[in-house]
Amino acid sequence: MNDAPSPDVPPGTRTTTMEDRTMTTAQDVRPAPGAARPHDAAARGPRARDRGTTPLGARLVALAAASWRPALVLLALFGVWWFVAWRELVPAYLVPSPGAVWDTMVADWAMLLEHTWVTTMETVVGFVLAAVIGVATAVVLVYSPTAEKSLYPLILFAQVIPKIAIAPILVVWFGFGATPKIVLAVLIAFFPVVVSAVAGLRSIDPELLEMSATMGASRWRTFRKIRFPGSLPQLMSGLKVAVTLAVVGAVVGEFVGADRGLGYVLLLASGNLDAPLLFADLILMSLIGVVLFLLVELLERLLIPWHASRRGNLVLAAS
Repeated sequence: MNDAPSPDVPPGTRTTTMEDRTMTTAQDVRPAPGAARPHDAAARGPRARDRGTTPLGARLVALAAASWRPALVLLALFGVWWFVAWRELVPAYLVPSPGAVWDTMVADWAMLLEHTWVTTMETVVGFVLAAVIGVATAVVLVYSPTAEKSLYPLILFAQVIPKIAIAPILVVWFGFGATPKIVLAVLIAFFPVVVSAVAGLRSIDPELLEMSATMGASRWRTFRKIRFPGSLPQLMSGLKVAVTLAVVGAVVGEFVGADRGLGYVLLLASGNLDAPLLFADLILMSLIGVVLFLLVELLERLLIPWHASRRGNLVLAAS
């Protein structure tokens, strides 16, 4: 387009060209410095818009809404337990009353606390070792087809062996200390970690791996930036299963040979027909598993808040 001045325009008069009109229009629509841009909120997504806007009261209401059903079930079970003990439908040496169990926990709290700490320590150490060794084994199996063909059948074979059958061998090898209990907890918790980690590492989109290789990323960088973060959802599911199995492993080890721990207390209570102490011990074992499960759940919230499983915001969120 020819932007030369028209012959009818007097000399010295500046004309408005198409370029000037375009620049003027762009300046008119340009937001002022510091002003909010309309597309910024949409680009950040709903999580950015909602971040920090949920009040504490709303969170407490959501927690109560997600917790009332389990609480109601526990209350119903407690009511059945109390009714059976009150009506003496079962002898007291088999099913003690809730009051008797509470009195035992209060009277023997120092002894129970000491043995609870021993079992908790064995469980945590065994679980951490199982998680580290399991993830490392999964990485080897995923990156080395030869190792997978050689080791995976052996891992499966070791899993089907009843762990209580090898507990006496561990006591003979390692003595009556904490070592055989930790080893047994590792053996029980190891398999779900390996299986979930292998499944997670293999679930990565191949196109992402090809793009990473095309851009020149090394194997370590691809693992650190793509493979491992993408495997976390399935890995965390395996860890939640493993942490509860680690409690079982530690207690089973204490059954076979120990002088400390909740498993040892359970054997003493069973041999003396001390039903209140037996029930108190079982309750503490359950609490260890529940607390450790919730800690792993909290770790999952911190590591993968972006995953679809975290959008419910609560562990037991109702549908």
